[in-house]
Amino acid sequence: MDKRILTAILAVALLAPLSALSQDKSAPKARRHKVKVLAEYPHDTKSYTQGLFFYDGYLWETTGQKGESCLNMLDYKTGKWKRKWKFQDRYFIEGSCVVNDRFFILTWEEHTCFVFSLKNPQNKLKEIGRASYPTEGWGLTTDGKRLIMSDGSSSLYFRDPASFYCNSTLKVTLDGKPLIYLNELEWVKGKIWANVYLTDDIVIIDPETGYVTDVIDCKGLLPENLKTKATDVLNGIACDPSDGSIYVTGKYWPKLYKITY
Repeated sequence: MDKRILTAILAVALLAPLSALSQDKSAPKARRHKVKVLAEYPHDTKSYTQGLFFYDGYLWETTGQKGESCLNMLDYKTGKWKRKWKFQDRYFIEGSCVVNDRFFILTWEEHTCFVFSLKNPQNKLKEIGRASYPTEGWGLTTDGKRLIMSDGSSSLYFRDPASFYCNSTLKVTLDGKPLIYLNELEWVKGKIWANVYLTDDIVIIDPETGYVTDVIDCKGLLPENLKTKATDVLNGIACDPSDGSIYVTGKYWPKLYKITY
């Protein structure tokens, strides 16, 4: 998501019906935490980070912006990419994940999900299919069986990886109120972690109820002296399956952080 569309998004939000802002008084109040940094690593300041995940021992990242959109295979400790695949300039790439060795990569406004395989004799990134969806594409993750997708609203969409059919939706609420701008997603120990676009918050969502159980405040995570005019928002959450460690970064950020709370 590009900050240049913020005005349009806010306009839509202001026109939303009052019923959409109604509060569920039975919802639990989310616990608040402050982020804690365990380690930091270099990150490419030319990467407009959209999707972030671990696969096959490497950190993978999809980056956005037309003309810049790529899939990168990274050595996260050095920040250097091992392999890079560039998309055609007309595509604005968004969230991504892997299910059964298949890469699913969303586009923002093109209503297209690319499906790729690396498991072929040449070990090349091979397009094996495309799927379509009616909404915008923002974040994507998986619980190992289903794809979980965001579109910037308060809804999450659970899709079948084989057909991309949406089997169910989940309304996400924070302290009983709908939480919009859900962006990059990651499945962590049975919960859905999500960046909230244009904020410094990461929320942890119960996938059964949609309730936000915890909010991690990441304000100040990237020091002011490391920011430039190009530095954009916090975005990108990855869980290393080898030890459960959590890594986060941002769009055009110079750092990748290993965090807890």
